[in-house]
Amino acid sequence: MPSVLPDGEPMPEDGALPASALHGAEARPLAFYLHVPYCATRCGYCDFNTYTATELRGSGGVLASRDNYAETLADEVRLARKVLGDDPRPVRTVFVGGGTPTLLAADDLVRMLDVVRQEFGLADDAEITTEANPESVDPAYLAALREGGFNRVSFGMQSARQHVLKVLDRTHTPGRPEACVAEARAAGFDHVNLDLIYGTPGESDDDWRASLEAAVGAGPDHVSAYALIVEEGTQLARRIRRGEVPMTDDDVHADRYLIADEVLGAAGYDWYEVSNWATSPEGRCLHNELYWRGADWWGAGPGAHSHVGGVRWWNVKHPGAYAAALAEGRSPGAGRELLPEEDRRVERILLELRLREGVPLDLLREAGLAAAARSLADGLLETGPFEDGRAVLTLRGRLLADAVVRDLVD
Repeated sequence: MPSVLPDGEPMPEDGALPASALHGAEARPLAFYLHVPYCATRCGYCDFNTYTATELRGSGGVLASRDNYAETLADEVRLARKVLGDDPRPVRTVFVGGGTPTLLAADDLVRMLDVVRQEFGLADDAEITTEANPESVDPAYLAALREGGFNRVSFGMQSARQHVLKVLDRTHTPGRPEACVAEARAAGFDHVNLDLIYGTPGESDDDWRASLEAAVGAGPDHVSAYALIVEEGTQLARRIRRGEVPMTDDDVHADRYLIADEVLGAAGYDWYEVSNWATSPEGRCLHNELYWRGADWWGAGPGAHSHVGGVRWWNVKHPGAYAAALAEGRSPGAGRELLPEEDRRVERILLELRLREGVPLDLLREAGLAAAARSLADGLLETGPFEDGRAVLTLRGRLLADAVVRDLVD
């Protein structure tokens, strides 16, 4: 949930979409993303649209309060029902992200899910996920989520090393995320993810291996591993600029990625997206797969982004402005764009190339096909899938995915 919103045309006050947006909708899955913008403290690397209590004090009053946030967000879900009209699709996935969703009471998260269920219905095999901070849940909280319909939980682990967590300004205790996995299993969650970050200043190869081994030892069925990106305007960026910690290094990132693939692969985790590994197809994050495959999703909450039938829009960022718009019966949308077919083609290539199944070669233009042939010769694409009409990255190709995709979209 980036902190900077793009430019675009104004959003209609009633949130209405062009008729073309729902053309053929019955063939596309529908998902909901529910954004909770609150955090107890701000992590030094974070550039997401989140707010601490101090940052909100006096800047939105009761409208910005997390005490009534669940009902405010429910108002946007009801708006979505009006905008989508008689769209018959049940919701395939719901993902509650943040911020720190588990700063809200478990009953609030369940209430948010319930309004999606009431307004749209959930598919029989719907995937229902929430992100969670390891220090903001306990067995009773997790049991309440599971009883309320959540069936997947994602814990922010980042690292098993205290000195690495300190650089990231993460406040949880090493070992707590692993304990959370056990607590989630005991509460009845079949699907559990641990998020890791590599390339933090001061992290060694041994630190990274220790984090991977701790994550694997906890027994989640999904692990995400992301390279640390230093965003301008963050506390970490300022510390690097002042010389307090070293800048991240692309070569180090590549080495750490190879270590991740080695350790996770040996433990039975298969990559299915460049930064994601799962022990089985059922363990994959379907919600993210819907993003990567261009499905329809409605993002509810301050700063949340949505996409339906080639129309993309985004909400106002501040929780007070978001709540005020809904209280006045207006869409909280700040702007939108209608994606031309060429932009949608390019986005498919950008996103689907990151997947284990790759991207169909028939999406490529002549220059892109020539680039794909060069990438194949350079060992960046797999031979078998290429012969079957798909561009699939090799391990070396995953390391250079951004460069490969730039060539393919020509």
